[in-house]
Amino acid sequence: MCYDPDAAPPAFGPALWPLAEAAPLTLTSADGTGFGAFLARPEVATGASVLVLPDNRGLSPFYRQTAARLAEQGHPALVLDYYGRTAGADPEKRPAEFGELPGLLPHLLALTPEGLDADITAALDRLRATGPAEVVALGFCFGGRQAFRAAAPRFGLAGAVGFYGYPGAINGAPGPTQLAAAPAAPVLAFWGGADEHIPAAAVEDFDAALTAAGCPHEFVTYPGAPHNFFELSAAAHAAAARDSWQRLLEFLRRAR
Repeated sequence: MCYDPDAAPPAFGPALWPLAEAAPLTLTSADGTGFGAFLARPEVATGASVLVLPDNRGLSPFYRQTAARLAEQGHPALVLDYYGRTAGADPEKRPAEFGELPGLLPHLLALTPEGLDADITAALDRLRATGPAEVVALGFCFGGRQAFRAAAPRFGLAGAVGFYGYPGAINGAPGPTQLAAAPAAPVLAFWGGADEHIPAAAVEDFDAALTAAGCPHEFVTYPGAPHNFFELSAAAHAAAARDSWQRLLEFLRRAR
């Protein structure tokens, strides 16, 4: 698991806009599945919309707070949950054991690329109906991997940003590195130099694949930073978190 249930994103700088909305909602995928989401909108949208793709815990408080922080900077942000098909559309009604790997694992293993893509498409439709049409995907860990996948032309994104998303194949299933034949969206990726889950060779392979595909991309590695350095309690890595936040906001500004 990437973030503990009580984890919170770091906060840097003042809010530029008050929130016009910050509330849960239920979206419907193409196959009729209802799934949970959370939408935060600023009073005035001044930049690209953001689709937030959480870690494998799904829609947790960390990501609701992240969406609100983005909206305060002028970016409408929507977080989706992955588990509507197996655990229902309301993340708040799930048992406590769902938040730990033994309880989550059956639901995680039931995810399919087709289902994930359908849910991402429904979330993008909702964002584009209420905010700027330009959308950037922002993901963390498992969600970072999904954000890199969403750089594919079929999603029409203005960009994809991933924090420590594993890019290689997993149990034979192709990852972003193997799927990088023709991505259309620019990629920004953040890596922890001391991340035990993502070896440097995997990052290098992804870099090479994006270069071969002609995809604009920027990789930033923070020496000594662990897998989940972008977190409020990770005080020792606050400089890395601040730098990545500033780079993210600049990437979003360029997306419009």
